[in-house]
Amino acid sequence: MLRTIREFWNDQRGIAMILVAIMLPVLVGFALVTIDMSRATGLHNDLQKGIDALSLAAAAELDGRSDSIIRANRAVTNLLANRTLFSTSGDHQLALTDVTVTYLTGIPASDNTRLSAAGVDSNGVNWASTDPKAVSFAEVTVNPSGLADGAGAFATIFPANFLGASDTMDIDPQAVAGFTQDICETVPVFMCNPFETTTPGTSKTIQQAFATGDTYSREFHILQTSNDPGPGNFGLLDNNLQSLRDAIAIGTAGTCYNRNALTTKTGVTLGQVNTGLNVRFDVYSASLNKQNKNWDYRPASNVRKGQKKNTCNKYDPVTDNTALPLPPGAWDSGNIAYSQKITDASSFYGQYWNVNHMGATVPSIPSTSYPTGDTTQPASRYDVYKYEINNDKVADQSNNPTNEVGTPQCFNNGKAPNPTADPDRRLINLAVIDCLANAGAIKGHTSIKADGYASIFLIKPIQKESASSSDEGTGAEKPISFEIVDVDGPLGNGSLDKALRNEAQLYR
Repeated sequence: MLRTIREFWNDQRGIAMILVAIMLPVLVGFALVTIDMSRATGLHNDLQKGIDALSLAAAAELDGRSDSIIRANRAVTNLLANRTLFSTSGDHQLALTDVTVTYLTGIPASDNTRLSAAGVDSNGVNWASTDPKAVSFAEVTVNPSGLADGAGAFATIFPANFLGASDTMDIDPQAVAGFTQDICETVPVFMCNPFETTTPGTSKTIQQAFATGDTYSREFHILQTSNDPGPGNFGLLDNNLQSLRDAIAIGTAGTCYNRNALTTKTGVTLGQVNTGLNVRFDVYSASLNKQNKNWDYRPASNVRKGQKKNTCNKYDPVTDNTALPLPPGAWDSGNIAYSQKITDASSFYGQYWNVNHMGATVPSIPSTSYPTGDTTQPASRYDVYKYEINNDKVADQSNNPTNEVGTPQCFNNGKAPNPTADPDRRLINLAVIDCLANAGAIKGHTSIKADGYASIFLIKPIQKESASSSDEGTGAEKPISFEIVDVDGPLGNGSLDKALRNEAQLYR
């Protein structure tokens, strides 16, 4: 009996089957875990790519305008319309309810500082905002409950419930993208938003005013900003060129400006702005009198301005009406920023056309620059100016004895052809700032955010007043006079797009 027991104990036949029976569940378990991890990794990678695209699409719309968040949400919604499935079982299309989109004013300096889906970092700082003008980052996080038939998250094959754990796995990747916009073809000048008021409900962005036709055919006046800047003022920006005057004359600041970080400049007299802008009208004052042979300082192809004969070194308009600049606007009492709109082109331009075009009557000039494309609107000054160029009217002489023509008479470098109509030297780009909201920052050397950019048409040169005729008794220059012909963004006509450099990039 004892011998039989000892033989059974030492008998190893069939031991492999026992070991296999014991190890098989473990091996299968490891295999299932490996498959689950592989599936989870693949799904995470796919989801990460998806929310990377979502965050980039949203961030690309965060340009600081009042509708930026609306456009960003629309971009996310449109991108989610893509029928990409993350499973063959059930409806696993990624939908808007599967993600949390949060807009941020900034992000933590360290990537090790985690952000929650609500935009609060691990240090308790809340970066989230609903202000469309303040946000510049889009955070997109996948909700864990959105990918397991509404039950919680990713369903595993491994039966973890036998071990007292969950059979689901949370997969919640996150992406943060930001938007930057630079403008590279602009003068180092900003204007205060003429449609800003102290009452938010009545204020308009420059883009809104343009899109509704409120800027069309109005004459805008801006003077150098004082200690109390607001609509009707302009100021200067830091630039990389040694001379502000040359930057304005050439048409480039020598640098690209970040929309979110415009640095204002003080201590520059308006005379440099005057001198720089007036070369575009074929006027070369003493400090630029040797640049009338330099192509970079060329005038526009149409410089008609009501100027006296053979006067190249200053703007000296005639007083006998034998030559006329484009007509001024009618101003409402108390409004220092812009004139009334033109209501009747024939009467408004009648004298201008008669004097400058050999007694002719005003032709029918279409309003090609109206923002909605309505060519039946009364022509703006810019429309008239372009009509003269396009219909060979620039060389027409005005009345005797002035006999002014629109072709440049002072610029001649002896080599290059006459200035061309494209690019148009009477158009310049400049930044638009909400000066009332940023009054404290505009006083100099402070970084502020632009409300937008505008392309403006210079109506006439800047004229320096004599000390006796100036209200201040200082001989100060008269304001810059212009029309707004385009703005940046989707509400504009697109002419500023070539000057803008937009970039949306992933930060996390």
